Amino acid sequence: MTILWKMQKITTDAEAQFWNCSIPPMMERSVGKVRKKLPIGIDGFEKIRTNDFYYADKTLFIKELLQNWGEVNLFTRPRRFGKSLNMSMLKCFFEIGSNPALFEGLEILQEKELCEKYMGKFPVISISLKSVDGLNYEAAVTALRRAIGNEACRFDFLTESERLSQNDKELYMGLTTVKDGKYLMTDDVLTDSLKTLSLLLEKHYAQKTILLIDEYDVPLDKAFQVGYYDEMVSLIRNLLGNVLKTNDSLYFAVLTGCLRISKESIFTGMNNPKVHTISDVRYDEYFGFTNADVDALLDFYGLSAYKDVIRDWYDGYRFGDTDVYCPWDVINYCDELLADPSAEPENYWANTSGNDLILRLLKKANQTTRNDVEQLINGETITKTIRQELTYREVEESIDNIWSVLYSTGYLTCRRRVPGKKMELALPNREVMELFIELVKDWFEEMTQADSVRINRFCAAFPAGDMDVIQEMLSDYLWDSISVRDTAVRRNMKENFYHGMLLGLLRSQGSWLVKSNAETGEGYSDISIQTPDRIGIVIELKYADDGNLENACEEALGQIEEKKYAEGLKRRGTKKIIKYGIAFWEKECMVMMV
Repeated sequence: MTILWKMQKITTDAEAQFWNCSIPPMMERSVGKVRKKLPIGIDGFEKIRTNDFYYADKTLFIKELLQNWGEVNLFTRPRRFGKSLNMSMLKCFFEIGSNPALFEGLEILQEKELCEKYMGKFPVISISLKSVDGLNYEAAVTALRRAIGNEACRFDFLTESERLSQNDKELYMGLTTVKDGKYLMTDDVLTDSLKTLSLLLEKHYAQKTILLIDEYDVPLDKAFQVGYYDEMVSLIRNLLGNVLKTNDSLYFAVLTGCLRISKESIFTGMNNPKVHTISDVRYDEYFGFTNADVDALLDFYGLSAYKDVIRDWYDGYRFGDTDVYCPWDVINYCDELLADPSAEPENYWANTSGNDLILRLLKKANQTTRNDVEQLINGETITKTIRQELTYREVEESIDNIWSVLYSTGYLTCRRRVPGKKMELALPNREVMELFIELVKDWFEEMTQADSVRINRFCAAFPAGDMDVIQEMLSDYLWDSISVRDTAVRRNMKENFYHGMLLGLLRSQGSWLVKSNAETGEGYSDISIQTPDRIGIVIELKYADDGNLENACEEALGQIEEKKYAEGLKRRGTKKIIKYGIAFWEKECMVMMV
């Protein structure tokens, strides 16, 4: 197998041509005038609209939400696809006392009757649960009290409301009383808190309340990772059940998260919540950037010449019937380009999470799963049954469930639906492909280093000149791992894959001086080694495009001699120098030495 270790980025021929060309000048739109700022890390609608940040108009989401009425609406999308910004936008539109000027120039204002009926007409409770975590249950509950208590404190006018009784005001004080920096809500008050607050707001305004809960599943994810999952499930079930079930003060509710948690786990007894996943056509264009969104943004900043690179790296997601880009990536890369037109794409989205799911998949992997990962890395599809309603405990029960979660959280995308709840899944783009390859590298390194006897035997064969053992064991390592054979990858990049794998194995010997691409003569050898007993080793790798391993080995040895790669080791006083030419083709290899 071939594997990306610490190597250069995969580059298609088209991309190489792009990066070798001259960088186009910025278009006139972004020259000689103040540009709108790009909203990196800003998910507050009001902040974006009042501080001259760029905004991709998603306000017709409001119209569709009202037309497709659901008392409880759950939207599941991957992280960094605009869930929080949309929730903030809903709050700014519906909340009594909000500023209608925030929506000037946006599409929703063309819906005059809808705006007249709904805009600024409702009390709104808006909370995010993304910070509700902790190393134990008590810490997480404290964080939940803080999230709800802080929101309740926004409505401190309730203490003076003439429409609330003294008992009502005491209920409100139970939500907002703080001592030593902590909210004093009892457990019973906490589980009733959102229902209580909606009731008090309805009494004050004589209008039912809209409830917005962002990242509703984060507390459950954190609890599962640390070990208090059952307690947190019970708490969240009671909290949501009280406010979302038989609550006459509720107008409607919107929840967002990454996963659709099983109804039996959280939404017990609730009346038919409307769940909108990434598979659903409805609302498909309102989370993430569509092609039109990206074209408009690139045109505005004079970056249209970068469209192909941005598509290759950050497009590829499929929500319903719409192709979607990750907005976090597009915005971050455009910001880099405005500062440095030669900036190359980076893994922005992939670096915003621990990516533990992929590592868990690899650690559980049998040979079939390894073959599946290999197909994905090589640009192919795999067909899997997808379950979009799971408990966190079920995620760990089988590898099949992990595929479902990888799809729901954006690591995989659907290329085609297959009858029987099956999907043809693929890696969406270059960014996620590189993430997978890096994590496969980490997994392979961990796996091989765990077998110290095996790896020490392999490495000892190099100074011993045991060519047969090297070839036999290297072949075994290739078959044990996951290969990268994508035909779109040029030969030198494939050589880098094998280079990285071999380098990681050899660097297990802490007493060896192992250099990669070090300047040792008139050129650069792939790997050079100096052992404590002054044996020098020069290794040159070749990828045999035509499958002729013997010719590739001879070419590698010839290059060592022609470029005098051994000269540097000679100058450092090595007593003996061994030169290896090693050729690879898919999962086959050949070793020759002089």
